[in-house]
Amino acid sequence: MALRITSTLSGQKEAFSVADGVVKMYVCGMTPKFHPHVGHARVFVVADVIRRHLEYRGLRVRHVQNFTDVDDKIIDRAALEGTTPEDVARRYTASYFEVMDRLNVARADSYPSVTESMPGIIAYVEGLIDRGYGYVAGGDVYFEVAKFEPYGQLSGRTDEGQLVAVRKELEPGKRDPRDFALWKSAKSGEPAWPSPWGPGRPGWHIECSAMVRETLGDQIDVHGGGRDLIFPHHENELAQSEAYTEVRPFVRYWAHSGLVTTGSEKMAHSLENFTTIQDVLGEVEPMALRLFLMQTHYRSPLLFTRDGLVSAERALDRLRGALEGFRAELGLDDVPAYANEARASFEQAMDDDFNTPGALGSLFDLVTEINRRRHMEGIAPHEVTAGQSTLAELGGVLGLLLDPPSVEQIAGDAEPFINLLVSTRQKLREAKQWNLADGIRNDLRELGIVVEDRPNGAVWRRDHGAQQADRRAGRLLRKARQADRRAR
Repeated sequence: MALRITSTLSGQKEAFSVADGVVKMYVCGMTPKFHPHVGHARVFVVADVIRRHLEYRGLRVRHVQNFTDVDDKIIDRAALEGTTPEDVARRYTASYFEVMDRLNVARADSYPSVTESMPGIIAYVEGLIDRGYGYVAGGDVYFEVAKFEPYGQLSGRTDEGQLVAVRKELEPGKRDPRDFALWKSAKSGEPAWPSPWGPGRPGWHIECSAMVRETLGDQIDVHGGGRDLIFPHHENELAQSEAYTEVRPFVRYWAHSGLVTTGSEKMAHSLENFTTIQDVLGEVEPMALRLFLMQTHYRSPLLFTRDGLVSAERALDRLRGALEGFRAELGLDDVPAYANEARASFEQAMDDDFNTPGALGSLFDLVTEINRRRHMEGIAPHEVTAGQSTLAELGGVLGLLLDPPSVEQIAGDAEPFINLLVSTRQKLREAKQWNLADGIRNDLRELGIVVEDRPNGAVWRRDHGAQQADRRAGRLLRKARQADRRAR
């Protein structure tokens, strides 16, 4: 079947195509005001999966993702932390990359930021004024919504719905309550840039229109982001872009991911009900979180629960278990039918609006067949290896790293738990419980962790030559985390 995607603009599942084999893809990125949370992880894992599958299908993807590195919330965070907005943006941008790398989210081709794009943003505002869509009010510039007739096309909001979250009283200088800021005049003590209308900074929406045009051109194929951005951000971005360029549609396929919720509320910094990705990765390994995020279709809401993470850990173990003893072979020409059927099923699911739950179902069916053949008498080794090869490849399309964690990863992620085990061993030695103490030392040694007793206490180090470490390291981390959870 041909690849299809549900576009927010039409509300329909549409055949996906591009003219020259290159997909222009823009994803609304972070406002780096704090460490990214699980809601952010979902948006960017979804975008990563879409990109990976498009590339698997032979398309080239030009992926751009912005950073809104100047914003009211960044300024507020800087005041709270007693630092500068520049420092806040820099620190939490670094935090974004650290956790996304661990989640195996591939880097975008370009990461434009507001502060680096200021000349283009100012030129864009000037262009909207010249075309009659923008007007100056003091040191502010607004977009005149009434002049853009299709306004509301993306969100489906009527005139009355467009007033939701808008101040009831008309703000000074505005011609219509729906009009939104293209440029905001400077406030005392806040970052500002010179402009034809006086010192100030951009409104939130204009930045994406300017950065899309600067990096990808007047029309793009895929625009990603969370559903909470449909209105007003993406509605306003669409209006600005089509008013400026007169190219319609501005975006051929809008792909919005469902929100991560905690109870009945969306997870958000502003609601202070968020769990940072850093915190989650202190309890489960990155691939378990990634798998958890893909177990629900990307357009549906996702309830974040600890039980869900534990279930994802078990599912990850099952995938990895099917690859035990796997050695990649080149030139597997005679692929057994069960592996080809799994690939076809996987492709059918992913081609149908990037249906990751269906694709994962195909992988687990493949796991069942691999395990069944491993225990059959007289089965050719090739029958198993070909299935394992298919599993590893298709898992990679979903961005799942199915190799067990390395010694270095385990020693980093589980360092607090290893320290706890070493400390417990020391107490057992002091109590002359030699057998128990030696048992802990031997178990750690099997996993590539060497404990050395010194006059001032025990220390541990990694044994890079341990043959079984990589295969069994995950078990230590899981046991330690389970013990920690039971102790809470």
